[in-house]
Amino acid sequence: MRTTLALESGYWGNVGHGVGAIILYAIVGLALMLVGFYAIDVTTPGPLRKMVAAGNPNAVVVTASGMVSMALIVVLAIYSAGGKLAEGLIASAIYGLVGIVAQVISVRILEWVVGLDIGALLKADQYSVNSLVVAAAHVGIGLVVAFAVL
Repeated sequence: MRTTLALESGYWGNVGHGVGAIILYAIVGLALMLVGFYAIDVTTPGPLRKMVAAGNPNAVVVTASGMVSMALIVVLAIYSAGGKLAEGLIASAIYGLVGIVAQVISVRILEWVVGLDIGALLKADQYSVNSLVVAAAHVGIGLVVAFAVL
């Protein structure tokens, strides 16, 4: 018995398009995560990058939650584009930037209302459960923005 493997016409073109889309979305996602990181860094006391590199646990928790929330926004912007590459890339960039602004403002307001000293929290060498409040705010705002995209 002989079996022949036959690929549909245009198969490799579709694979190439998919690989290209992955690369472009990864670039946009990485750029947004870097912009998001620097937005958090600029709006919090102290050099956040150094605190994360030093392993300050609260700085790591807050930064990680910011990155997860940015990823949520990008993922749902991609999903909402319905397979249209150009529209998806543009929507991801726009919604990502709006999400960054919304997160920074919302989290700073929450810290003020709750009375958190974010500078001291991020610089602390010991883990504090208060970092979870800030992390939850990042993820929560990320979810709100992400679902608003849909």
